[in-house]
Amino acid sequence: MKKMNFMHRVLSLVAVVLLTSSFTLSAQTYRYIKGWPKEVNDRLESFLNSTISMKDRKVAAFDCDGTLFGQVPYYLADEALYDYAKKNYEGKKDAKSVEKMKIVDQLLHGDNVGLEYVQNRARFLSGMTADEIKKLGKDMFKEKYQTKFYPEMKELLANLKEYDFEVWVITASPELLYEQFVVEELGIPNDRVLGIRTVTTVDGVSTDQLVHPVSQDGGKAEVIHTMIKARPLLVGGNSRGDMEMMNESAGIKLMVNPDNNKVEGKSGGLMAGHTAKQYWEKDPRAMIVYCNDVPETDYRDINKKYTYVTQEYGVKSNAVNKKQ
Repeated sequence: MKKMNFMHRVLSLVAVVLLTSSFTLSAQTYRYIKGWPKEVNDRLESFLNSTISMKDRKVAAFDCDGTLFGQVPYYLADEALYDYAKKNYEGKKDAKSVEKMKIVDQLLHGDNVGLEYVQNRARFLSGMTADEIKKLGKDMFKEKYQTKFYPEMKELLANLKEYDFEVWVITASPELLYEQFVVEELGIPNDRVLGIRTVTTVDGVSTDQLVHPVSQDGGKAEVIHTMIKARPLLVGGNSRGDMEMMNESAGIKLMVNPDNNKVEGKSGGLMAGHTAKQYWEKDPRAMIVYCNDVPETDYRDINKKYTYVTQEYGVKSNAVNKKQ
């Protein structure tokens, strides 16, 4: 009898140890983001810990260029398109080449933030297969942008996944162009990369027909309601174009490298009369963080040739954000 009581106590103790170990292994733990100050880390840790007991979907949404990875000196989407045009169409007289270079001219000399710009990008890529466009984006990423993902943002995404968040990317760049390298670099499902989407034919060929809502400016907020179908708890962006999307956040609004020079006019909506930094400094739920976004190389190589075709085509470079 004594032996049975002893064995029962041993088995009970083992069960308690196993349950405790299981709880410890599954406990969600915040990992300090080394590149950001203590007050930012403390606030993020407190926020994430407050979500542990939530049973509903936990969603975080991020812009891509300038938010998750660098946009200096030029946007990856622009460089990919202009580089492809130079290699395949420039100087040729056939109808297709002339048509595509005409689109390039419109991209270079038109409004680069409106609907017409994203439509022209779609027109340029139309006729290519979805796989060809994905490869074009991935090849450009590997060639000139593979060191541009911000380490702090990668660490933040790792923390979000630790706390069972769905991570979504909402970009105004062509979805197919960004899908493959973003998925491979961030380890998120491909259906959570949402960009300028076009109709693809049954033969896998991309058309210039835009799928609505269009993830440009206020359209990013519409993408959240239409495609994600859950109000996010954290939204990250870096520019005026992310304002409406960020204001959909029920929790933290994360502003990366905010501009403090350009005062928005009437077209800036709620941001009119303010710089991006001034606008978000007034919002108690906003957090401003900084990541290093500087050119990785000189604009010209050792032979004095342009490293970036975007530079060769005369496009002004994006502002440098050197982290102090």
